[in-house]
This record gives sequence, C-alpha cells and structure tokens, in this order.
Amino acid sequence: MQSEKELKTRYLTINMGPQHPATHGVLRLVLELDGETVVNCTPHIGYLHRGMEKQGENLTYAAALPLTDRLDYVSSMANNVGYCVAVEKLLGVGVPERAKYIRTLVSEMSRICSHILWIATHALDIGAMTVFLYSMREREWLLDLFEMICGARLLCIYPRIGGVRCDVSQEVLDSLYKFTEAFPKKIEEYETLIDQNRIWFQRTKGIGVISAEDAINWGLTGPTLRGSGVAYDIRKLAPYDAYDKIEFDVPIGKNCDTYDRYRCRMEEFRQSTRIIRQCIEKLPDGFVLSPDAPGFDMPAGPLKKTEAQETAGPAFSEVYCSTETPKGELGFYMISDGTGKSYRMRIRTPSFAHAAALSKLCRGHLVADVVAIIGSTDLVLGECDR
Repeated sequence: MQSEKELKTRYLTINMGPQHPATHGVLRLVLELDGETVVNCTPHIGYLHRGMEKQGENLTYAAALPLTDRLDYVSSMANNVGYCVAVEKLLGVGVPERAKYIRTLVSEMSRICSHILWIATHALDIGAMTVFLYSMREREWLLDLFEMICGARLLCIYPRIGGVRCDVSQEVLDSLYKFTEAFPKKIEEYETLIDQNRIWFQRTKGIGVISAEDAINWGLTGPTLRGSGVAYDIRKLAPYDAYDKIEFDVPIGKNCDTYDRYRCRMEEFRQSTRIIRQCIEKLPDGFVLSPDAPGFDMPAGPLKKTEAQETAGPAFSEVYCSTETPKGELGFYMISDGTGKSYRMRIRTPSFAHAAALSKLCRGHLVADVVAIIGSTDLVLGECDR
C-alpha cells in the first residue's frame, strides 16, 4: 500500500464552451481545476472571423453603418449612434437639436432592452427562470416601438451621420411616456423575485471580486467597471448628443463583486427611464437630419478638391471617439485620406476587454461560479471577434 507521501495529484484541464449557453455561443474557456476550484482560466476568442473593421475600410462612411448593428446586436441603436458621432467628429458634420434628443432617447431605450436581456439570461444561468418570463414583456414593448420608429426590431440602422433617418411620431412618444410610468413598478417585480433571495446572495456576493485598480488596468468599462466603485461614464465625462442637457446619476458599487455589478445595472434601469422621460418632455421642434449629411450614394473614390489640395497630395486626418453603450465604452478610431471612406478603422469594444478579464475574475472560484461571473460581465461575442 502506498504511503500518503507517494500519492500525487495533478490539475484537471477542461473546456467550458463554446457550446454551453452561459458562454454566449462562441466563447471557449480552458479551465485548470484543483477539484472544483479554478486555478487558471484561459479565454479563447476567435470563432466568428467577420472582419468588420476591414469591411468598414472598403465601404463609404454611410454604407458602413449597418456593420455596427452586428457588433453588439442586442443594442444596435447605441452602436449606430457611437459610429455616427465618430464620423461626424471626423467630417465636421453638425446634428440638429431635435435629432440629438431623439438619438439620446433611442440609445436609452436600447440600454433598457440590453439590460433586460442581461438580467433575464443572467438569472436563468444561475437558476432563476421567472425573471426571464417577466422581463420579456417590457422588452417586447420597446421592440414594438423600435418597429414603429424605423420598421426593425433588432438591427435598426435608424441613426444617420448628421441625425436620424426619420422623425418619431406622437403615437410613439405617447406610448413611450406610458412605458416610463409603468416600468419602475416592473423593476420592483424583478427585484422582489431575486434581490433578497438567499440563493441569489450565495451565488453572487463575494464572487468575481475585482478591485477598482485592477478593473481599470484590465480595461473594464460600463457597469462592469462601475460595479468596482469607479464612476466612469462617458455620458457624464465627455457628453454627446443631448446628454449634457439631461439630469441623471451614475450608479456605482462598493464591494466590487458580481452582486454589485448586478445592482449597478438594476439602478441603470431607473436612470435610463429618467433620461427617456426628460428627452420626451424637452424634445424641441426642427429638422432631424443635417443637409450636410453624407448619404448611402456618397462616392467611395476621391472627393472634389481644390487646386491647392491636389498639389499638396493626400491629407490624412484621424479621430478617436467613444460613447457609452450598455456594455461599456465603444470607441471608433478612424483615419481619413480625403476620400469617401475610411483609410483605416479600428473598433474598441467593451466585451473584448471583459472576455480577457475572465482569467482574473474566475481564478480561485468554483466551476459553478464561472457561469455567474460570465453573466455579470454581460458579454456579447459579436463585438469581440470583429
């Protein structure tokens, strides 16, 4: 019989995903386990290979807009707005005031839709099914309004460089205002189901803790960063569209764990409702699209130049512009060479940084906790492998 000193153990290496629902389709985690404890976690990202950035360099500025719908397809409106703000900054295109308020309004509708899908699937991953069934009612309400605004529910392509495609009707505004009156009670329903549930506490409190310093160093943004107590919100720090004319608060966490990230998003439900209400109440009259806005028929080749510009050769200009999407900071880095399309385009997406940070967040926790941690970062892999 062997003595205890002669017995040796070794780590077990397993794949989690990409088939597991909690890994959101195409995320593969290689876990090294000591029993059920995660010793090391290595995320593997790279199953989609869609090449959006390179596609964007081969399309005109307006024609590349539909690509942004396919990044975080759960919040396409917010992606569209982020791209339009970047191109407007690059080309110097103005936006009418009414369009600014409408874009702010639809961005916050998109934030609520995204957070609803997050709480529904996050709760489902942890074992609570009822929240999923309840929350889909409110998401359907907003998706129906998206359909009334632009004819699409998921991939909207409604914002435009220089404004929005068309105006919103009074019927949409009236229904949306009723939504802002009804939704706060619905948030309380979600919280009644899970907020003080002892099983929810056990699965989320003290799980996936990351300090404010580490969260910043790992490039976390959005509610995932604010859950660690960092009040970083681009809508406040570098406002765009009508955010500088709207009053709202930025929820932050204290304990830097999965539960605090959950609480931040639940409070953002309320703040987004508050923003939408103000946008409707303050919505000015006027045009919704700038006359200088480039259209889908914009030529891809060299634009008309003066004689001095022709002799000077190609003039390059560049810009980096970021906006606050439901997942976090979405940034577009673009270089223009004076033609009707980007010379270079690179996209900074929040989910890419959050997926990389799973190696930090999961270490030292149980295999079952990995599911809750993934959900707390609210990943969408469409914007990771671009």
